[in-house]
Amino acid sequence: MTLHLYDSATRQIRPLDPVVPGRVGIYHCGLTVQGPPHIGHIRKEVVFDVLRRWLERAGYDVRIVANVTDIDDKIIAKGAENGEPWFAVAYRNERALHAAYEVLGCEPPTYEPRATGHVPEMIEMMETLIARGHAYPAQDGSGDVYFDVRSWPPYGELSNQSIEDMQEAPDAPADGKRDPRDFALWKGRKEEEPESASWPTPWGRGRPGWHLECSAMAAKYLGPEFDIHGGGLDLRFPHHENELAQSRAAGQPFARVWMHNAMLNLGSSKMSKSVGNTLTVAEVVKRVPAIALRYYLVAAHYRSIIEYSEESLAEAATTMSRIEGFVTRAASLVGRCDGGEIPPAFAEAMDDDLSVPAALAVVQDTVASGQRLLGHGASDDLRAALGSVRAMLDVLGLDPLDPHWAGSRDHGPAQAALGALVQQLLDHRAEARAAKDFAAADRIRDQLTTAGIAIEDTPQGARWTVKEDR
Repeated sequence: MTLHLYDSATRQIRPLDPVVPGRVGIYHCGLTVQGPPHIGHIRKEVVFDVLRRWLERAGYDVRIVANVTDIDDKIIAKGAENGEPWFAVAYRNERALHAAYEVLGCEPPTYEPRATGHVPEMIEMMETLIARGHAYPAQDGSGDVYFDVRSWPPYGELSNQSIEDMQEAPDAPADGKRDPRDFALWKGRKEEEPESASWPTPWGRGRPGWHLECSAMAAKYLGPEFDIHGGGLDLRFPHHENELAQSRAAGQPFARVWMHNAMLNLGSSKMSKSVGNTLTVAEVVKRVPAIALRYYLVAAHYRSIIEYSEESLAEAATTMSRIEGFVTRAASLVGRCDGGEIPPAFAEAMDDDLSVPAALAVVQDTVASGQRLLGHGASDDLRAALGSVRAMLDVLGLDPLDPHWAGSRDHGPAQAALGALVQQLLDHRAEARAAKDFAAADRIRDQLTTAGIAIEDTPQGARWTVKEDR
């Protein structure tokens, strides 16, 4: 099968048809680095990491560009609040983003351009838009430059809105705009802002608007037309709508497919720094192994909302521990089995708009089959099951035998060993219960309780945690 993806622009699942055969160019909007990344941010990174892994396994040369927005109102305000340069705030949080990539096993982007490093490209794009009649410098002397939304009739096509139904753009006062819905390509420097946060242009000193920087950098690194533009669903309007309008108005075909992942919610609200309901990656991986957090972020379909809860995170950790237990025990019997075969059902699920839940069902079925083989010792069937499980987990970035997880777990090798041993005992307990040997099952539970392991039986299987009051 050919990979099919849901295109947010056409609202249809379409086959991927690369601009250049054999190569896939992807741009997804990176972090505005006014703070460290929370797990809502990093969900997008994990989604596109899985996409990349699947495309590369299919033989594509994948080029991913994810920008860093290292200059904006919030970064400047945070620097002033902390009494430090704005660029110190940006750099500190950019490093936190890289640490989150690393801890969750995400390959870094092919290119990761900073907005501040691409001002010449932005100025050139503004000059093109002005010459084509789609942008204008403000007449109030502010140094702002605006995109004229009424000059571009398709404006609103990505979010399926008409201009008349839109609210005014909040990025600058309406005084210097022809229409209050015109958005800022460039923001003139204000007296109270540091001069270091501005660059000279034909219209005065200032800094880029958020939308302009992405269009300029996507074109520089991927060309005027590329395959996939992605990001969180909350960016579809106004950010991606504005990118699409200004790029096409400048004569660029831009993205063939728009791919948006749904939000990760906390208390039914989008996880957001502005409302304080955030869980940073660095904090969450103190409570569960990083591989379990990655499993949690991968397990739902990328277009489905995740409603965060500690219970669902713990359940993901238990499931991942069970998979890891099988891989560890099987590998001890038959070796690592690198280079296994991908089952057709897994491939079919992944080609169907990255249907990871269906793909994980194949993983679980194969693990269950492999568990039944463990009691018979080494065999060709066990070797094939382990190879297939590892091949599928590799696509999802969840192979516990990958050197990344062996060397970079925040919980360390001791936690990995504990998880494997506990899971082995839980598997024996499950076998005893299935055989109605309840005395043996109770003995195993008592052993774990004495060791400080709390067991909770659920419809999905036994969950375990280390008791905190020991």
